[in-house]
Amino acid sequence: MWLLDQMLRRTVRKGELTVIDHDGRIRRYGEAGDGGRRVTVRLTDRGAAAHIARYPRVGAGEAYMDGRLVVEEGDIRELALLVSENAPEEDGGPLAARGLVRRLGDRVSARLDQVNWRDRSKRNAEHTYNLTRRLYELFLDEDRQYTCAYYRDPADSLEQAQLDKKAHLAAKLHLKPGMRVLDIGCGWGGLALYLHRTYDVDVVGIALAPDQIAFCKERAAADGVSSRVKFELQDYRDVPGPFDRIVSVGLIEHLGTPSYPGFFRRTRELLAPDGVMVSHCCGRMGAPGATDKWTRKYIFPGGYIPALSELVGEAERHGWIVSDVEALRYHYAYTLEEWYHRTNAAEEEIVRLYDRRFFRMWQFYLAGAEAAFRYGGLVNWQLQYLKHRDAVPVIRDYMVEEEARLRELERPPERRLAAAE
Repeated sequence: MWLLDQMLRRTVRKGELTVIDHDGRIRRYGEAGDGGRRVTVRLTDRGAAAHIARYPRVGAGEAYMDGRLVVEEGDIRELALLVSENAPEEDGGPLAARGLVRRLGDRVSARLDQVNWRDRSKRNAEHTYNLTRRLYELFLDEDRQYTCAYYRDPADSLEQAQLDKKAHLAAKLHLKPGMRVLDIGCGWGGLALYLHRTYDVDVVGIALAPDQIAFCKERAAADGVSSRVKFELQDYRDVPGPFDRIVSVGLIEHLGTPSYPGFFRRTRELLAPDGVMVSHCCGRMGAPGATDKWTRKYIFPGGYIPALSELVGEAERHGWIVSDVEALRYHYAYTLEEWYHRTNAAEEEIVRLYDRRFFRMWQFYLAGAEAAFRYGGLVNWQLQYLKHRDAVPVIRDYMVEEEARLRELERPPERRLAAAE
């Protein structure tokens, strides 16, 4: 407990953290003050403190999953937010302080995990997305958007924010009826179906998780659009082109930096000369870094969250024009908070589907991710890429105007009439 005690004494200033050791000894760190966070945790065995101190994020996550760290006041989300607020810099702060050799080893290991050859890419996708359909139904919106929503107002519902995200992206694609669109990493098909419905375009959606593609095909068939919106279990490297537009949402994070040259080269080959590509992904606000070991092990094997410099630099090397860049700073924090609450509301069913350890793992993942996007160094990037500078209008007003038009289309008829009056 000595090492963890020293780390917490140096770290916790905002809010109050109380730790009850396995022998009943109580230690308090920080001071809650008016309205500050107040969290109490109990360590259930002698080795729990050392496990956490040796590698804080992995140790804390595994201790919570295994019931060795029990939150008695507050919850795991409050604990993650308290710690992150006190050590806001990603890879920084006393809780992340480790020896130089270990830090270098972590970075080398993270780099090797990013080498996603074809078979590994498929295995990683199946690990992440081939969980039971019911799990995703329990915490995602009705359209199963498993990526950052776009909150025009933090008070909006998750469903509204995800619909607004689709409009926000579609406006940047500058679509026209009859175009051919490639959706790389199409998820459960919501964006592809939305683009077809709102623009009368043909869409090919591809992904590497069999159950996702099966579900997408079911949706297209139910909507009677299977001839116009097609979904394939396929790697983007094998797709025949050309396409007028390419969109990818939540894909870049799964590629790993060694795959960036091939990705930007192949997508440029697939895009028509006057085409547009739009990418939405998680990102780092600062310099390139490394994905933490817990996330790589339990949630997104092979994943890496890129810095803007890595995306722009690689695009430039392959002849792309980076024509628009937007940083969504708090939107994923709001999204993850809602996913966390919906997960908690479905606790009994998730435990029946899997077990208690899985439920705690999912809680820890969502809570830790929210903390990173709320207080840490993570944001979401939306980038628009062109092959030729005249592929879109000179000023970006077209995006704002088109997004407003799309939002109006989704309003109930009675609200549209009221607004016109």
